[in-house]
Amino acid sequence: MSTGRFVWHELSTPDVDASEAFYRELLGWETEVWKAGEMDYRMISVGGTPHGGFAKLDPATGVPPHWLGHVHVEDVDVAAARAEANGGTVLAGPFDVPEVGRFIVVGDPKGAALSLYTPAGESPEPEGVFVWDELMTTDVEGATAFYGEVIGWSARAWDGDDPGAYTLFGDGETDRAGLMRTPEGAGVEAAWMTYLGTPDVDGAVAVAERLGATVLAAPFDVMGVGRIAVVADPVGAVVGLFAPSGP
Repeated sequence: MSTGRFVWHELSTPDVDASEAFYRELLGWETEVWKAGEMDYRMISVGGTPHGGFAKLDPATGVPPHWLGHVHVEDVDVAAARAEANGGTVLAGPFDVPEVGRFIVVGDPKGAALSLYTPAGESPEPEGVFVWDELMTTDVEGATAFYGEVIGWSARAWDGDDPGAYTLFGDGETDRAGLMRTPEGAGVEAAWMTYLGTPDVDGAVAVAERLGATVLAAPFDVMGVGRIAVVADPVGAVVGLFAPSGP
């Protein structure tokens, strides 16, 4: 299993039941409980394969509901030390989950949170479910350097209409995530956002609104890439919806 790829995504939510019901109706996800009676961790299952999960968030922590991506690194502790040496902070962990792996959550120098993960075994490929992860930051150059040192990602400009507007993080020949400058008025210096796959972005947005979500960016097309929208789900977690362009 190659390092540098996102291997899991988790929604921290104050209401696991409500969040599960929302995404089940929105995207047809199923769930299964891992270690019932012990961990009672609700996993997102698509096509019989687990791809992510729901974690109970204690509102008393003051942490807002959010999606968190987990990136496979060779050694969590080494990566955490690199994060701190390059201006980042350790937000949680490291901690071990038997039969799963070792985790740590780090904040980059501008505060964007990401989980670093060394799995105990093989992890599923989240194809068609969690389709992309994107960092918005006020310091593109600093983020490029930070994630290069901590995870080993390379960076290249995307060959679009404005090549300087978007950067691709990569691992060898494989693109792993995107990077763009935080838009004016975003209200946050830096944050990661996860994109969920759907065959019909417009239809999904309509369903999301009916179920209590807020549309932050109405559906729009990115030439040669696909159709995108951004919503805040009913508990307030921000997430992207994505359908790729046809052949």
